[in-house]
Amino acid sequence: MITDTDARRLAAGTHPDPFAALGPTSDGRGIVVHVPGALAVSVVNDTDEAALTPHPAAPGVFTGRLLPYYRLRVTWPGPAGCPAVTEDREDPYRFGPVIGPLDELLISQGRHRRLWTVLGAHVMTFEGVPGVHFAVWAPDAERVSVVGDHNSWDPTAHPMRLRGATGVWELFLPGLGDGAVYKYDILGPGGRPLPQKADPVGFGAEKPPATASVVRRLGTHRWRDAEWMRSRTSPVTGGSPAAGGSPAAGGSPAAGGPPHSPGQAGTTDPVSIFEVHLGSWRRRPDGTTLTYRELAAELPRYVADLGFTHIEVLPVSEYPYDGSWGYQPVGLYAPTSRYGLPEDFAEFVDAAHSLGLGVLADWVPGHFPTDAHGLGQFDGTALYEHLDPRRGFHPDWTTLIYNYGRPEVANYLTANALYWLEEYHLDGLRVDAVSSVVYRDYSRRPGEWIPNDDGGRENYEGISFLRDTTAVAAGECPGALTVAEESTTYPGVTAPPQPGSRTTGLGFSYKWNLGWMNDSLEYFGRDPLYRRYHHDQLTFGLTYAFSENFVLPVSHDEVVHGKGSVYGRMPGDHAARLANLRAFYGYMWGYPGKKLLFMGTEFGQVAEWDHRGQLEWHCLDDPGHAGVRALVRDLNQLYRSEPALHRGDCESRGFQWLIVDDPDNLGHEVFAWLRRGAPGDAHVVVVCNLTPVEHRGYRVPFPVPGAWTEALNTDSAYYAGGNRGNTGRIETEAVPSGTEAQSALLTLPPLTTLYFVKERP
Repeated sequence: MITDTDARRLAAGTHPDPFAALGPTSDGRGIVVHVPGALAVSVVNDTDEAALTPHPAAPGVFTGRLLPYYRLRVTWPGPAGCPAVTEDREDPYRFGPVIGPLDELLISQGRHRRLWTVLGAHVMTFEGVPGVHFAVWAPDAERVSVVGDHNSWDPTAHPMRLRGATGVWELFLPGLGDGAVYKYDILGPGGRPLPQKADPVGFGAEKPPATASVVRRLGTHRWRDAEWMRSRTSPVTGGSPAAGGSPAAGGSPAAGGPPHSPGQAGTTDPVSIFEVHLGSWRRRPDGTTLTYRELAAELPRYVADLGFTHIEVLPVSEYPYDGSWGYQPVGLYAPTSRYGLPEDFAEFVDAAHSLGLGVLADWVPGHFPTDAHGLGQFDGTALYEHLDPRRGFHPDWTTLIYNYGRPEVANYLTANALYWLEEYHLDGLRVDAVSSVVYRDYSRRPGEWIPNDDGGRENYEGISFLRDTTAVAAGECPGALTVAEESTTYPGVTAPPQPGSRTTGLGFSYKWNLGWMNDSLEYFGRDPLYRRYHHDQLTFGLTYAFSENFVLPVSHDEVVHGKGSVYGRMPGDHAARLANLRAFYGYMWGYPGKKLLFMGTEFGQVAEWDHRGQLEWHCLDDPGHAGVRALVRDLNQLYRSEPALHRGDCESRGFQWLIVDDPDNLGHEVFAWLRRGAPGDAHVVVVCNLTPVEHRGYRVPFPVPGAWTEALNTDSAYYAGGNRGNTGRIETEAVPSGTEAQSALLTLPPLTTLYFVKERP
């Protein structure tokens, strides 16, 4: 029935083809089972029972006569001093393959867009029996077993079936269900034992520092966002005039904005993003983190009240090290268990959608950590990474780099992007460290990298992977965004791939404008007396502002690693810092480009962000900090309600300098510009006085004659400013100034940004 050699291999967990040896024999008369630790095993059906015989050369292996429609009856030793325990169970080795030929073909070609529907651990009923189907890609392994609490983590108990040339191993384990904890035990080439691995396509994970995967059933959340998902593909149209606004003297605060309009966040639509680290936004009184569901009850409401259009969460894919904030992920398909179950994360997204907020997530396809349970040397070979460290190891982060040129690896990542968009209804992905994907020499000295086939530095394979991913996201999930964090001048990040070019055009929706961020924060961080010598830091950005579709990011990266807070980078005493911060936000919201603020910067948190605690909510007891938050709320209201402030964010026609290099007022550091929308949209003029000196009777050009409403003034008393301004309304006069035939004499409070909206007839 079975040779001694095969029996010993089964007992040792080294049999190369367990399905050839276990289960019913080929003649249909006998059966071989391997149940490590069992005292006795029988086959039973509804009427009969036949005891199996222990194999003399292989402990745990039993053979005997097969009964039709059988189950296994296993007798286990009882606890000390207690009788033996009997358990009826199904035999995993009587079931046929689950994965079909089409899935096999697509996996082998690296073209399975919805890879997660085949690989991973799926709760299912197969051949009438409930259980879990496990499938994992490990082409160079000599044996893969599912281990977990269900088999006392014994790698000999449940070896898997290899599916030919696909390199995929699979096994249906009857009796398991949602919540089962598991890993894969793998013998690499030559039978070399490897550290037990978490599932690369696992949908759940143990809470760190534990590292096992957890079976989680997909699709359990009952979504309430059908209207949101339908309307997300429809462009936002029109826009309503600012209702109220917050000018200086005599104005009234904005009493809420227009309803959040679900719609595709295209280049002409308002996009204002609130970036959040879920574990440190707010905590319970005992210092523990909130759950996804607790966050769902509070965070979207807070963000919606401030008028943002999107929440962006730092990476939520499972990661082992808290201090990486999620940027060193191990479980790309598992929402981190720190805050709850996958269905709880779905509830968080659903709650945001119910308030008209899109949800973006940071996505990290650029590198992965070397933790033993992760993807490194997954099957005993450099499977997901490059073997050569000049391509496969990241010196900055001491992490491994994906081999984008291997079709199965690129497929694994692209399918993961689609997974988050489809399974969790995310409205977009912000792709981390794009520069490290598109350049082979990223952060490397000469001799530490390998040129491409043409002798250049471009990573053709990484570029192709990014192009495929943005195309799949746009094609399969209309209205979803892809946003690149790309720190160089790589051409065409937000352009479609250019025919005939292997490099130009990555197809992203937006790119972070890191040049603008660095220049602007450096400028505003200077003593105002010396800003005149760095005037170009605010003007240079307009030479490339429309070369890509840009997001203006004041992100988590600007409030860590000794940089302090944005408030702390402003010069002067407390009042001056608040005034500079208000002026900076006014400048930012008036500047062309979509907006992004990291949590805490909306009220000017004093301390540097620390992921181990919560935001400094006590700052809001200070009217000055509360005023900064009120300003951000009103800036979002104005930005969304005035089409001129968002329709031309990514087009040169939407911007015109009015005052940029004023030879008659050197050192005043006064800037003014015009924002245009579509024909018929009211013009908006933005004026910045970035010195601590008030200017009265300062002549500012205006593009058209008539009355203009001072719609927002960052010096308003509503924001704890000095309440100096232009009484809420001005009239132009036919006095040429700059390039315009009309102008007005304005009062420009110190360290202030003002917005003037052309009154409609």
